[in-house]
Amino acid sequence: MRPGGGPVVEDFGHAPVLVREVVDLFAPVPAGVIVDATVGGAGHAAALLDARSDISLLGVDRDPIAVEAARARLARFGVRAHVARGVFGELEEVVREALRRFPDDKGDDIVGILFDLGVSSPQLDRPERGFSYRFDAPLDMRMDSGQDLTAAEVVNTYDEKRLSQLIRSYGEERFARSIARRIVEARPLSTTRELVDVIRSAVPARFRRKGNPARLTFQALRMEVNRELPNLASGLDDSVRLVAPGGRVVAIAYHSLEDRMVKERFLDITEVDQLPVVLPGEGPEPEFDRVTRRAVKAQADEIDSNPRSRSARLRAVERRRKMVRGSTVQRAG
Repeated sequence: MRPGGGPVVEDFGHAPVLVREVVDLFAPVPAGVIVDATVGGAGHAAALLDARSDISLLGVDRDPIAVEAARARLARFGVRAHVARGVFGELEEVVREALRRFPDDKGDDIVGILFDLGVSSPQLDRPERGFSYRFDAPLDMRMDSGQDLTAAEVVNTYDEKRLSQLIRSYGEERFARSIARRIVEARPLSTTRELVDVIRSAVPARFRRKGNPARLTFQALRMEVNRELPNLASGLDDSVRLVAPGGRVVAIAYHSLEDRMVKERFLDITEVDQLPVVLPGEGPEPEFDRVTRRAVKAQADEIDSNPRSRSARLRAVERRRKMVRGSTVQRAG
């Protein structure tokens, strides 16, 4: 139970994005363990376990509320499901430790890794978390309530240049310099409402009619507080090392910075011209193939029922099953 009322699982329930596509993409992988590196409310995880009786699933999340919600939702799968608290920036360590919890007869090959990136709807919808500009709340934005860095510390201690660079880089905000200057002038700030008012004052009036002017700055602050891009880079690197032959890595991104990182990392491991130069006659072969040639987007019916899916971009790669020098013996489909 959460403080003040209803069960955690109800608090964290939300519709998973691109769930049909995710289930279809993992359908061909061998039996083994699928890692949901951002398990959230376990919507994708439950769908995968329902679809494949020959897999086990390890869910990982840094948010303790999400961990409890996922455990409750996946309890019906018994020993086939385990949920661990951890950040996907340390995925390899978390996975190696958690695999000890599975029965010996289930095997420990990692045959799939899923990343569903960004902030979840339940996190946005809980005012006290401070993620949303729609509510007046403390400037928090931590996915892991145990960490020290909060949005309040970023807003009140970073110098103007650092704030401007952060808002421009992570928020892709054209008025980053003006917003950073106004923030510094208005310090100290303690609530999301105060911050929204400051941002609004820094954005020219004609641009305020194109949605809430605080959206991109809030995105930038959230990404800084939770180290989202550094964690994504580490998580993708770990996934490449962890996944077994025939296994797949699938990532769903919701904004251009995440999607660009996923796209570039997947290109690095699937394109021959990205591999180290070798001697003539020893042409290198990548260990991975692209499963999706371009980003997969939600269909109209899903967007109608779940507007969050509109910005989703899914990409997937598969580790080749068997290699010999210079050629592929069995190329993953």
